[in-house]
Amino acid sequence: MAQGESTLGGNTAPLAVRMRPRSLSEVAGQDQLLSAGSPLQALAAPGSQSAVSVILWGPPGTGKTSLAHAIASSSDRRCVELSAVTAGVKDVRTVMEEAQSQQDLYGVRTLLFLDEIHRFSKAQQDALLPGVENGWVTLIAATTENPSFSVVTPLLSRSLLLRLEPLSDEALATLLQRALDEPFGLAGKFSVENEARDAIIGFASGDARRVLTSLEASAGIAQQLSKKKTGVIAITAEHVSSAVDRALLRYDRNGDEHYDVISAFIKSIRGSDPDAAIHYLARMISAGEDPRFIARRLIISAAEDIGLADSHALSVATAAAEAVALIGMPEGRIPLAEAVIYLATAPKSNAAYNAINAALADVQNGKSGSVPKHLRDSHYAGAKKLGHGKGYLYPHDAPLGVVEQQYLPDTLKASIYYDPTDHGAEREVKARLEKLRAITKRKSQPHS
Repeated sequence: MAQGESTLGGNTAPLAVRMRPRSLSEVAGQDQLLSAGSPLQALAAPGSQSAVSVILWGPPGTGKTSLAHAIASSSDRRCVELSAVTAGVKDVRTVMEEAQSQQDLYGVRTLLFLDEIHRFSKAQQDALLPGVENGWVTLIAATTENPSFSVVTPLLSRSLLLRLEPLSDEALATLLQRALDEPFGLAGKFSVENEARDAIIGFASGDARRVLTSLEASAGIAQQLSKKKTGVIAITAEHVSSAVDRALLRYDRNGDEHYDVISAFIKSIRGSDPDAAIHYLARMISAGEDPRFIARRLIISAAEDIGLADSHALSVATAAAEAVALIGMPEGRIPLAEAVIYLATAPKSNAAYNAINAALADVQNGKSGSVPKHLRDSHYAGAKKLGHGKGYLYPHDAPLGVVEQQYLPDTLKASIYYDPTDHGAEREVKARLEKLRAITKRKSQPHS
């Protein structure tokens, strides 16, 4: 590794690059993937014949590229690196052809590291298949997006999917201290006060690259402000605050984090926790999520999780969506917040949701039956001869506005789809429905 001089350490490259592990033993965190005998350890072993391709999936800064480089450094295979940002189908095919030649002529296997595979089109990913399937290359692909959505099925089925988790605070602290001490890091020229250390680690949110970038920026400011000519320079919380303007949320609007946050958002509303729901709303807004998407999910939540326990909830959610469309952002955050709090604190019922699902299940399973003759359309020539409309009772002619009459087909006449809860306004609906069913379903016999 080149060691060009720099005032902050021993290399002009960024600290995050200088601290990249040279072997799996130097990788911070991800212990669940690095136990003895694991697929990654097998790939990195000198003389390894393992041909298992892997897809490393995890948030930024969790070590995907570091793992690939550590395996490449330890392995005696021929190593090739491509980035999906710049590589095309031609580049992939060239690598495949060269890999085949190297194996056929010299018995040398190729290790291909492909960064950001989710940026590859289907055609580009398909070009990888022959090499992976025939063992010409062992693929290590990295992605921040859920491979189920971003990687073609044939490639996914031929690879081992390994999920990387955000690094623990302990792992980040180890990495930070190593960066302070190592000669190719900050080479012992700086120390970090406890409050500053906590701030750097807290800001990182499990991202190793962010820890190292923040540390390097803080060290730069500490050095500029220091009056010391010699000795170790202390990095303080003020230096960190100056280096880091604000915590940027890790949130990929097209990837897995998108689905995780919206899932937590809806579940917080369903769970009646307005504080959590507002937190996830703030994360989505800060990350630039489409407010129309948020509003649509609120409408669905109002219908699915609140239903008739509070019939106003759907109106509130719809009004918020209309307000966002009219006024845009950032002011649109206010009606969105109002709707979120209303929905989170409203009584909950999924009885209407369950009712339509149960009815659809019966219909889709062939449990439909014929419409009772007394309910059929009688407003056309010949309908009366077929008995359509005969015996139909007009509810408005009855004193209570309700009559004993079968409405469901014979095969389903005893079916109950809607079962209201005792929550909110649905309690009154339940009491009224019991009286209605006592009349309409008194005999449940088809009319003649």
